[in-house]
Amino acid sequence: MKQKILFICCGVVLLSYGLLFAEKPRHRNYRGASQVLAQVYTGDLAKDLYCGCPYSGKQNIDTVPCGFRPRENPRRKSYKRARRIEWEHIVTAHNMGHFRPCWRDGGRKNCSYNDPTFEMMEGDLHNLYPAIGEINGDRSNFMYSQWTNSPEPMYGSCETVVDFKLKKVQPRKEIQGLIARVHFYMENQYAIKLSNQDRKLFEAWDKMYPVTKEECERDRRIEKKQGNRNPFVEKACKELGL
Repeated sequence: MKQKILFICCGVVLLSYGLLFAEKPRHRNYRGASQVLAQVYTGDLAKDLYCGCPYSGKQNIDTVPCGFRPRENPRRKSYKRARRIEWEHIVTAHNMGHFRPCWRDGGRKNCSYNDPTFEMMEGDLHNLYPAIGEINGDRSNFMYSQWTNSPEPMYGSCETVVDFKLKKVQPRKEIQGLIARVHFYMENQYAIKLSNQDRKLFEAWDKMYPVTKEECERDRRIEKKQGNRNPFVEKACKELGL
């Protein structure tokens, strides 16, 4: 009897210890996140966000399957970015930080070094995707939008289009749903408010383009590296049995 009581007590202590020291989300700064992302995007997930170009290594992009073609003149500096993969923030650094005091005192660089909350947002793996550098640069801090169902291609046959005059980006249809769910996550996690217009658009995209098998796999991989999931993806994955 005494041995049974002792066993139970030991079990309670171990459970309490486990709960007390349960691993919390391991958020990194942007530099730390960049070092981990290469381990997330492997195999079938190693594809560029905006065109779906497969890649192996940040300097080796296969543009044949996705039909990507640089828009820039080879003599221009940004043309070099068309040949490399960069880590793109779905919710841009500007949208994460422009309302914070650190941004007014020195922009993104100042926030990265002096604002722990911004540093956490900037390095959140759920908000980062691999993207062709040229499109990442063209996108700048523009918001996502939809202004036509048949936009004029500007990167070969890639369907993502940037409108420099309106400062908007119309992403290809295959990624509109995941873009919406990342915005919902960032709002839920860091209180980054969406405008009514953006919310309606993203709710529509979320319904039109539901969670995919690849999105579920990405979410699980990020959980292993960061310790948390995107609830707007996780719920759908469970409902679909993925």
